[in-house]
Amino acid sequence: MPIAQFKENARVGWATFTPFEMITGMAAPHLVRFAQVSRGARVLDVACGTGVVALTAARAGAHASGVDLTPELIARAKENAGLAKLEADFKVGDAEELPYDDGSFDVVLSQFGHMFAPRPDVTVKELFRVLKPGGTLAFSTWPPELFTGRMFALTGKYGPPLPPGVSPPVQWGDPNVVRERLGAGAKSITFDRACVRSPVLSPTYMRAMMEVNVGPLAKLVAALTASDPAKLATFRAELDALVAEYFEDNVLRQDFLMTRAIKA
Repeated sequence: MPIAQFKENARVGWATFTPFEMITGMAAPHLVRFAQVSRGARVLDVACGTGVVALTAARAGAHASGVDLTPELIARAKENAGLAKLEADFKVGDAEELPYDDGSFDVVLSQFGHMFAPRPDVTVKELFRVLKPGGTLAFSTWPPELFTGRMFALTGKYGPPLPPGVSPPVQWGDPNVVRERLGAGAKSITFDRACVRSPVLSPTYMRAMMEVNVGPLAKLVAALTASDPAKLATFRAELDALVAEYFEDNVLRQDFLMTRAIKA
């Protein structure tokens, strides 16, 4: 599968993600605070989804922009801006080919977004390109050993392998990999952890919600429904058990890694 087809699949697959903005919205203030976004800063939210990070930055007084591959999510981001009465510029665009000039931003952010771009080297080059020298790059990612990273591994076990040239998103949750990827482009790198607690009624409730609204998972379930219902049942049982490990008091715990780097 060529990279272009992979991106088209992603564009379509993530179109149903809007219901999860309640969860990503709870995580957004952690990243904005960690990035030390200041009033008047020019901020870009890469792979912005429904705009939760950009709008959180705008509420803090930043001049916020957001870019995402999926038009449906950009439309929702604009709707959210209107509802919140916040100013932010949202446009459709690719994390590997950002539609902005060199050095346009004081801060570049990404929350669980840029990690899904297929080629980390291309993505890092773009993130640093649109960031001014001395500017801040900060992002949130899912560590491989915690809930969401383990869910990626589980879906990978049951689904087709990633196409040649596409890196697993969960690698962005490993600080050693992050250091290597940012390389000489960063003159300092700081890590921290945070947690979002999502209200859900049961592990099965969460799994069913993800099956409908998380594009890659929905695609896997559709494929197994058509080809191997018994395998689908086994997969669902494993996913329910995984969710149950992080579920207590009607809340799902999702811990994540935050990275902050200063552009050299």
